[in-house]
Amino acid sequence: MKRIKIADIILIILFIISIVIALWALLGSSPTFEQIILGFILTIVFGIGVKVASIHTELKLLNRSFHALASDFKEHIKHK
Repeated sequence: MKRIKIADIILIILFIISIVIALWALLGSSPTFEQIILGFILTIVFGIGVKVASIHTELKLLNRSFHALASDFKEHIKHK
């Protein structure tokens, strides 16, 4: 079972708010077009930020694993 992270919950809430603002503009014409676009852009930018942070974390882990593997090979060569 996959755990839901706080960032995922915030992203879902932002998406729902963006949809509500868009529907509100279609039905009641209260928010401006720029406000609707701002809601969607905010959601997209936050989503991209979450993905970039996730990729950065994975790259750090991969880098650490690679350095550990390299040191293991160096030790193996010394023992030969």
